[in-house]
Amino acid sequence: MNEMLENLKARRSIRAYLPKPVEKEKLSSVLEAGTYAPSAMGRQSVTLVAVEDREIRDYLERENAKIIGKPDSKPFYGAPVVVVTLTDPEATNAVNGQRDGALAMGNMMNAAWSLGLGSCWINRAQEFFDKPEGKALLQKWGLPERLQGVGFCILGYMDGEAPAAKPRKENGIFRV
Repeated sequence: MNEMLENLKARRSIRAYLPKPVEKEKLSSVLEAGTYAPSAMGRQSVTLVAVEDREIRDYLERENAKIIGKPDSKPFYGAPVVVVTLTDPEATNAVNGQRDGALAMGNMMNAAWSLGLGSCWINRAQEFFDKPEGKALLQKWGLPERLQGVGFCILGYMDGEAPAAKPRKENGIFRV
C-alpha cells in the first residue's frame, strides 16, 4: 500500500507527551507541511506561530483551560510545542480562511505522524484570539490584531502507545 495512505490511516490524536523537545528539523518540516495546504484562491491566508517558549506555552494552556471552565486542567497534555494556527479574515473569500486553517492543521498533524511525532488539535484558539489578551499577544508577536485563531496544534513525542483506531462508521461513503 502507498506509504502516504498508510500514514493517513495510522495517525491518531495524542493526549500524553514526553518532556523531550522536538528537533528543529522536524518542527521545520511540520511547519512547512502546513504552508503547503490548499487554500482558497491560493491566498495562503494562514499564519503559523510555533511556540516552544515554556512561559508562553503555559500561558496559552492556562487561558485555554479558563475558556473551557476547567482552570486546573492541562488541555495541552504536556506537549512541548504548540503551533498557533491563525487566519486573516480580510483575505479574499474570508469564510474560507477558517477552512484554510483547518487544512493547514491537518497537513501538520499528518506530517508530524510521518516523522514519529504525536499531535492533537486543541480548540478554543478563536475564542482566545478574539479576547483582548489574545489581541495583545498578537501585537507582542508583531502580527496584525485582525488575525483569527483556528486551532492549537500540539506536537511532541508521545508518552506510551498510540490509541487504537475506532472502527470506521458504516455507510459513510456513497458513490453516485
